[in-house]
Amino acid sequence: MPRVKRGSLRRAKRKKLLARAKGYFQTKSKLYRAAKESVDTAAKYAYIGRKRRKRDFRRLWIIRINAAARENGLTYSQLMRGLKVAGITLDRKVLADLAVREPALFTSVAAKAKAAQPAL
Repeated sequence: MPRVKRGSLRRAKRKKLLARAKGYFQTKSKLYRAAKESVDTAAKYAYIGRKRRKRDFRRLWIIRINAAARENGLTYSQLMRGLKVAGITLDRKVLADLAVREPALFTSVAAKAKAAQPAL
């Protein structure tokens, strides 16, 4: 089997990886093996973080909507049920934004949801 030396390719690959590890502590930014492990771990956490951010924002929106709904005499679940029955298709991101920036408008939306709720 012929010998493959890969001089410039290997150097380029290592240089690129060490550039990604710039700013890491001690050998993690200097030595290839330690840098590779750190960069791989960082990439793993970055991937997980991108998925987690979606969960975290949804939780935040629900908390904000619930707080604003309770100020209008509803719980979060009652508000969402009323919106569905009333045919109002606002997502949680928009509702949370309304609750923070436009409380009067959120109050009118909550009133419509309250009126649309079926009597139990």
